[in-house]
Amino acid sequence: MNDNKTLMKNGLWNNNPALVQILGLCPLLAVSTSVINGLGLGIATMLVLVGSNITVSLVRDYVPNEIRIPVFVMIIAALVTCVQLLMNAYAYGLYLSLGIFIPLIVTNCIIIGRAEAFASKNKILPSVQDGFWMGMGMTSVLVVLGGMRELLGSGTLFGGANILLGQWASSLKIVVFHPDNSFLLALLPPGAFIGLGFLIALKSVIDKKMQQRQPKVEKPKIERVRVTNQ
Repeated sequence: MNDNKTLMKNGLWNNNPALVQILGLCPLLAVSTSVINGLGLGIATMLVLVGSNITVSLVRDYVPNEIRIPVFVMIIAALVTCVQLLMNAYAYGLYLSLGIFIPLIVTNCIIIGRAEAFASKNKILPSVQDGFWMGMGMTSVLVVLGGMRELLGSGTLFGGANILLGQWASSLKIVVFHPDNSFLLALLPPGAFIGLGFLIALKSVIDKKMQQRQPKVEKPKIERVRVTNQ
């Protein structure tokens, strides 16, 4: 489990926190109205994941088992506060766009789950790798779902990139088509549920196709010997 390649596969695909574990649905459905919103929250979540995994791995031998969960929550809350202050200082537009969902990272089950299930049982390096790849898995789903909703709802991609990357990024906006009226369902939480359902179904189809392509290993035949009484 400590192999980086295995951790990468688990975080991005086999055990993706959004598509397989179905965790963090509240920010996933509420924030993913655009690529930039999804990317911004994904980066914030990944930073907290990596930081909490490092800290928990460092203190795991010094925290009594009875109070480990409250200690982990305090660590995560402190890191979320730091990320919130940094975002407020350097990406104020994104800070306003994400709103309450930045401090709600504290309650994200992905972070406390990885701290409890992995970081509290492993050394620093694998804990960093686990936090990074789990964060990347969450970020990738946020970006893909945000792209789908933005495209269907507004006909654009990377709209509002300047609130994350600066004023120069305004030119990154891509107008795919000009809708007469916005497709409101795609921009509302029910549209996010439907989009996430399609992504989970797509992953399931791809997994089945990959299993079918794998060569089947034939079980060795066991010859039965008939014993007769003489």
